[in-house]
Parts: sequence; C-alpha cells; structure tokens
Amino acid sequence: MRRSILLAGVLASSLALGACSSSSDDTAKETPKPSDSASAAAGGSLTMWVDETRLPAVTAAAKEYESATGNKIELVQKNFDDIRADFLAQVPTGEGPDITVGAHDWLGELTSNGVVEPIELGDLASGFEPVALQAFTFDGSVYALPYAIENIAIIRNTALAPEATPATFDEMIAAGQATGATYPFLIQVDEKGDGYTMYPFQTSFGAPVFKQNDDGSYTSELALGGEAGNNFATWLATQGTAGIFKTTMTYDIATAAFAAGESPYILGGPWMVDMFKEAGIDVAIDPIPSAGGEEARPFTGVQGFYISAQSKNKILAADFLTNYMSTQEAQVALFKAGNRTPALIAAADEVSADPIAAGFRAVGKNAVPMPSIPEMGSVWSFWGVTEAGIISGTLDPVTGWEKMVSDIQAAIG
Repeated sequence: MRRSILLAGVLASSLALGACSSSSDDTAKETPKPSDSASAAAGGSLTMWVDETRLPAVTAAAKEYESATGNKIELVQKNFDDIRADFLAQVPTGEGPDITVGAHDWLGELTSNGVVEPIELGDLASGFEPVALQAFTFDGSVYALPYAIENIAIIRNTALAPEATPATFDEMIAAGQATGATYPFLIQVDEKGDGYTMYPFQTSFGAPVFKQNDDGSYTSELALGGEAGNNFATWLATQGTAGIFKTTMTYDIATAAFAAGESPYILGGPWMVDMFKEAGIDVAIDPIPSAGGEEARPFTGVQGFYISAQSKNKILAADFLTNYMSTQEAQVALFKAGNRTPALIAAADEVSADPIAAGFRAVGKNAVPMPSIPEMGSVWSFWGVTEAGIISGTLDPVTGWEKMVSDIQAAIG
C-alpha cells in the first residue's frame, strides 16, 4: 500500500501452461483442469514463496498435496513487502519460485514484465467472488488463484454508538459529536495523505480515478478531474478547516485513539480489529456513509497465488493451486490467518457466521478493485500529497486538484 509484453506474450504463455513441461515435442496439451490432479506425475517438486502470515495455512495444504501426489513443495518464507521486487528481479534470470503469494495490484507490472503465467480455473471459476477474478484478469486471462479480499469499512464502537452508522457523512459527524467523545470520527491522514483511505468519499462525489469499461476493467482515461473532482477537493478543504481531517492523524495515532475509546467511528480495515478487541472495544462493521450524494465505494484489494512464467513445473503448480489452495478448508484457514474475506464463495459463506467478517464482506460487495493497470503507478505520487495539502490549507482546493490531474496526465503521457 503496474502492459508491455501484451497480447502476443499473453497468448504464448497461455499456450505454455497447456504444454507438458517434460515433453520435447511441439504438440500442445490441454491446460490442466482441477480434475486432472491424479494425472500429475509423482516425483516432481515446487518452490513457493509465502509470507509469515500465510505460512501455516499453506503448509497444511502443502503437506496434504505431498502425501496425495508424492511431489514435494519447498516453502520459502519471505517478507511480503520484498516479494514483488525479488520476483521481478529473479524470474527473468530463470531463478525465483514456481509460485508466489501476491496482491492483484501487482498485475500490471508483472504482466508487462512477462513474469507471470495465466492459470486455467475451469469450472472452479464460478465458485469465486466475481470481483476476485476480475481483479486478477488481464486481456481476458486470469493470472492468479485468488484467496482473499480486503476492503475498508466503518468500524463502530458499539458502546459509544449502539445504532448503525448514519447513511451520510454529515449525519455521522453529528452523531459522533453527540456522544461527547474526543473525536467524532477518525481517519488516518499524514503529510503524505492517504488516497486509498479517502477513496470512498471521493467516489461518493462521482470522481473515480479511472474510467471503467462495461466489464469492469479499467481504461487509462482519468476520471478524477472536472467538476466532480473539484467538488471533492472543496469538501476536503472544508473538513480540514473544521478539524475533522488532520494531517497529524497518523495511522498509529488514529488506531490508538479508537482503542482508547476516544471515538465512536473509524474508517479502516480488518487488520485493525484484533487491536481493538484486545483493548476491550466491542465493534460492529458498517457501510461507509456518502459525503457527495453518490454511493461511497472503497477499493477492494485481492490477494492470490501467481505462477512464474519461467517455472519448469507449471503443470504441478496449477495442480497444487486448483486442487489444494482452492478448497473451502484451505481458504478458511487463510482467513483465520489474516482475517481477510475468502475469495471462495463457500468459504466466505462459512466465515460470515462471524458478524465482523460478514460486515466487511457486505461493504466489499460494493467496492471496486484497486486499478492494477500500469498507469496507476503515476497516480500515487501526486494523489495523497495533494489531498494532504488541501486538508492542511497549504493548497487551494480547486487549483491544487486541477494541477494534480494535469501532473498525473503528463506522467501517464
């Protein structure tokens, strides 16, 4: 918290997954489907990169796979923040893993560098949340097995605010002020801003970052400018002047204040919940109120498992992912490890017995995938700092926002 190999490369890699990796002839074999598990030759081996959080759940599935197939999986624990750079550096040299854990917003950069392989899910696809597959789709091909969906929502202190969060931002602030708490509402913002966390309010003004095609895929055409964007920027300035938003309200300060019972509402994700529970705060999860009159739609982040384009064991890698990491048991185990909504619908249904998990899932139904197109890389460096400048009053809202749009457009070229 990005397209250059393109169609020829995607088609070539799609065919590669369907070719038997041990064959020396040029006859293409059918891409392995989930039912082909028994046909995967025993005695093979896979290397998989996984982060500390997911390691126990993946280990359990790997042991089951090894026992059933006779193949071996070496699990290499990596710092999640290091995986993308290391994968991009090592795969082109023929090194790196057969499979790696990763986020969907890496997809543009991974495909443009030709380091990931499409995966054929076959009939399994209908069992996943559509947004999870959409997030990992590029030029019609799915590039990872999704396992988790995450998004932000309103986390409510039920002792201070026993009723559901109001539907509009102004009503929420009024309700927060009526509690007498130190802060009517908390949202993390520092001097670098936070476009990700602010995004649902921006979308409620009708100013998404990029335009989308009918199928939900992103175009490279910016949509955050114009009257809608200027209205959002003006609203940001108003919240800054009123002291509702402060660029000194860092993540650590905001979460500590909520954990201390100093606010009825905080905008955040499932990664915060354990901290609040440990502090004795009883929480509920609510939809994000609208500030601009339209629906407030946060970003969805999807996590999954990628297959290396240079793997010599693509058939085995696809077999392990489609038959062992796509099961309800495995995806529930991954949920328990990271508290993110499972991408597999059956697993998400199971964990939704927990009202907190159900709450984040409900808000996620209206979320939009964070753009994974390469152009998104040109947005981050201008977006947050502009919002911070507007909130702090160092930038005129309309002038500052319009310059940001112009700068992003120039960077995209």
